[in-house]
Amino acid sequence: MDGAAVVDDLETRELRYFVAVAEELHFGRAAHRLGIAQPPLSRAIRQLERRLGVRLLDRDRRGVALTGAGGVLLREARAALDAVAAAAHRTRRAEDLQRPLVLVTKAGASHELLRRLLASAAADTGAAPVEVVLCEVGEQARFLRSGRADVALMHRPVDDLAGFDTEDLCTEGQVALLPSAHPLAARPRLTLADVSDVPGLPIARWPRLDGTYPDGPGPEVHTQSQLAHLVALGKTLLVIPASSRAWQWPDHVAVPVIDAPAITTVLARPAGHHSPALTALTRAASALRDTPPAAPAP
Repeated sequence: MDGAAVVDDLETRELRYFVAVAEELHFGRAAHRLGIAQPPLSRAIRQLERRLGVRLLDRDRRGVALTGAGGVLLREARAALDAVAAAAHRTRRAEDLQRPLVLVTKAGASHELLRRLLASAAADTGAAPVEVVLCEVGEQARFLRSGRADVALMHRPVDDLAGFDTEDLCTEGQVALLPSAHPLAARPRLTLADVSDVPGLPIARWPRLDGTYPDGPGPEVHTQSQLAHLVALGKTLLVIPASSRAWQWPDHVAVPVIDAPAITTVLARPAGHHSPALTALTRAASALRDTPPAAPAP
């Protein structure tokens, strides 16, 4: 069987099975997530390995680990499943000419800019209504690739912008968000060196694109609310775009980090994807370009 035939024979069911096992790294948990029994799941993965002619998973008494080939298939399978989901979402919505444009953004990020963008779009008679979907850090790309959103507010260089067309909106500096009682909170400005190795106050760790966490002493976080609580308790700090301070608590203090990389907020959409509604929203976004959103008062 040649390589093209093998690729043609891959089914979305097999890819879903493999992604579940690769993300859970446990056949029992993956089977529960998929709503199937474990034996047929194990057989399906073994059959997939035989047909591809590579080992995708290392299995031993300690558990399951991805091989190099498995890591490649995980990345490609996610993209393929997202593309299939996007085709279904966009096809179903194509007949609904009155549907709103779905915009996804990180909860708490670019709040003032988003408010002004929505106001600008509402004032444009050619713009469609905009439905806002709030997500956690790093999730916008999956929303766009799966077709669950039409457009997103994202941030360069921290977000995954591969495969998207972007419109730059504004560029801003970053601040350190600290517990108000910490001595660093009294400083007028900080550097990355000041906040990189603070005794008893490590920088929080966000998951990478593959779901794993970088090494370090800081707590593993996934949601903004979890992070806000840990900062207030004096368990962690973080460095964020200045405008993201909109969600800071009274127990937080934001201090400018003068040598942190600048963050550019962009309006992102799948490459080559155009519609009158997207064109109108991009036009509204262009009117805001290079006008930094006002940051909350300290």
